[in-house]
Amino acid sequence: MVQSYKKKHTVADHYDAVLIGSGMGCLATGACLAKAGKKVLLLERHYTAGGYTHVFKRRGYEWDVGIHYIGEVHRENGVLKKMFDYVSNGKLQWADMGEVYDRIVIGEKTYDLPKGVNNFKNALKKHFPEESQAIDSYVDLVFKVSKASRSYYAEKVMPPLVQKLLGNKMRRPYLEYATRTTLSVLEELTSNKELIKVLTGQYGDYGLPPSQSSFAMHVSIAKHYFQGGYFPIGGSSQIVKTVAPVIAASGGTILTRAEVARICIENGKATGVQLTDGKVFTGDKIISGTGIMNTYQKLLPKEVTMRYGLNKALKKVAPSIAHVCLYIGLNGSPKELKLPKANYWIYPDDLDHDGCVARFEKDVDQPFPVVYISFPAAKDPTWEERYPGKSTIDIITAMPYDIFKGWKGTPWKKRGEAYDQLKERIAQRLLAELYKKEPQLKGKIEYYELSSPITTQHFMNYDQGELYGIDHNPERYLQRFLQPRTPIKHLYLTGQDIVTCGVAGALFAGFITASAILGKNILKPLIKNNTSKAA
Repeated sequence: MVQSYKKKHTVADHYDAVLIGSGMGCLATGACLAKAGKKVLLLERHYTAGGYTHVFKRRGYEWDVGIHYIGEVHRENGVLKKMFDYVSNGKLQWADMGEVYDRIVIGEKTYDLPKGVNNFKNALKKHFPEESQAIDSYVDLVFKVSKASRSYYAEKVMPPLVQKLLGNKMRRPYLEYATRTTLSVLEELTSNKELIKVLTGQYGDYGLPPSQSSFAMHVSIAKHYFQGGYFPIGGSSQIVKTVAPVIAASGGTILTRAEVARICIENGKATGVQLTDGKVFTGDKIISGTGIMNTYQKLLPKEVTMRYGLNKALKKVAPSIAHVCLYIGLNGSPKELKLPKANYWIYPDDLDHDGCVARFEKDVDQPFPVVYISFPAAKDPTWEERYPGKSTIDIITAMPYDIFKGWKGTPWKKRGEAYDQLKERIAQRLLAELYKKEPQLKGKIEYYELSSPITTQHFMNYDQGELYGIDHNPERYLQRFLQPRTPIKHLYLTGQDIVTCGVAGALFAGFITASAILGKNILKPLIKNNTSKAA
């Protein structure tokens, strides 16, 4: 059940667990605890639940904010599919995007990424026949590193004593690659710079170019889509719609317009949360899905943060990339407009990914380092029933937060002419990129709206408008404090900061956090007899 705190609602004062946020991490944690008979309360500061899985509507259109495609839900007995089924009681359904899920565009060249590992390899070998061995070695390495991740993440669930005894051994195989950059690993496989650029053509999914990103993060994304891309049938709002009843079945509630001001600490224990209006909800366990920086810097009393050295820990991590997103509404159905289902990843051809990023960070009037175009209306088979004669497109690019930081604290939709003009210039540049690939769309756009890092800051409460929580660089994977348990008794973390970015990472985090709280590995029955094969 989703209720508004500002309207008539029915909630208790005490719960088995109180969760701060309603994104995928909190939804999954809450559902897993509910299935164990726990009564949970999820508190969402905004008017709609779901975090990056929510949708917004404007002028008769609907846009998915954070979900553009999901991988690894193709098999009924696949682990990720089972995880989504577990938290939604099997109600969440997925539509196949087709044979090609991503198109990597570098200058005038386009490299299609087809679903299926062998198809993926064969497609690349057609473009790079002399790199056949390197391509095979790359795919084998992706599966090897992915397999090593299991013990690394399993260690996060273990009791502290077990972590102390076995933690280093469980983490070591994964850290061998997680502590290296994507570029350093790929350069050992091939010297072909164009191939490296194609292999890392999805780096926007985690936000760091090859010389800065952890190879482990790259592996997570690459393997995730080997078997294609999928989209939630009915749009990403179906996630909350299907998970909320699971939470409600054990007496739980999702409460919107309920902003948490602080976590209540008594005698070194987390006992509850206080809302901005002073209302207190108490719980046996308090779980934050708002990101580790928000949790430690904003929600905990400063003296608590200092006492446990959490302020020093945060200096070892950094906020991830900021972005802008252009939401477009068009006259005409996806079929009429000939919209593809596959995403575009568009890059300049004169520099490698790192060079393009560095150039843009110095001067945002230079070519965009990456432009991602998604066609959600074409991906959802129910779209035409829900919005006949209309279509939507999302276009995303990286954007330094500093370009917009001068408007921090200004009211939404009332930030002034200079702000609007800056957004309009960026919007027109992004539209030009769209028309290069889909020229038939000229004259078909009825409405568009650009979100900025300040928009993300306002709605997601990330201090610098970051898209993926904290950065996925090699140093991140060495930080032992990025786990469900905190030094404060009864206070836990969930969400992408304790695993990896994205909806799938946050979902996984939910299972890890719930397992740590319940004292049992609730993932084990789902993982049993499920092994990924490079085929």
